[in-house]
Amino acid sequence: MSTPTTRTLAAALEAAADGDPRRYVITGGPSSGKDDLIAAVHAAGIPCMSEEPGREIYRKHRERLGRHLLKEDRREYSLEVLEAFIAEYTAHTHGIRFYNRGIPDGYGWEGFFGLKPTAELEDATKRYRYDAIFVLDPLDTFEDPDDIVWAKEREIRRVHELIVQGYYDAGYEPVFVPADAAAARLDFICANLRLPKPSRGA
Repeated sequence: MSTPTTRTLAAALEAAADGDPRRYVITGGPSSGKDDLIAAVHAAGIPCMSEEPGREIYRKHRERLGRHLLKEDRREYSLEVLEAFIAEYTAHTHGIRFYNRGIPDGYGWEGFFGLKPTAELEDATKRYRYDAIFVLDPLDTFEDPDDIVWAKEREIRRVHELIVQGYYDAGYEPVFVPADAAAARLDFICANLRLPKPSRGA
């Protein structure tokens, strides 16, 4: 049974549903707790994309190649990921939506692999703008086996810093979300956006 606070959150989302699109990115390096937070966003009934496009596309390329991607494979992979992010962005036309990573994440990952951003990434970053960026501080554990490939433990901080710098370079002022349980992090984000806190309805 819904409590007054969960009804309040639902009402706030409904009130925004017919308005202009509001797009909020949740991002961070490997071991940031992003998967748990995205699950909490869904559980709260807040519109949100599910799995980040890069993971499924990475698996597809890995299966085709029969190995993990190398630096020389990154261009084709990155352009396909960018197309998926643009499709996610343009499909949303009204109301609030959270994104599991955003277009400027490409700057961080390209930098990690020693590549310069493509012209396509530069153009998309200028054309498709988000309303807020929430960067998760790293936790202590890996979430996905592919994270081990993208960034070994000693490189987590480097990936995180490159992603953050990519958003600064793209003209954003990210909001940093402290390491905490997913529910507390979602409360923090909702408070920042002046939305009712989901945990108040627990």
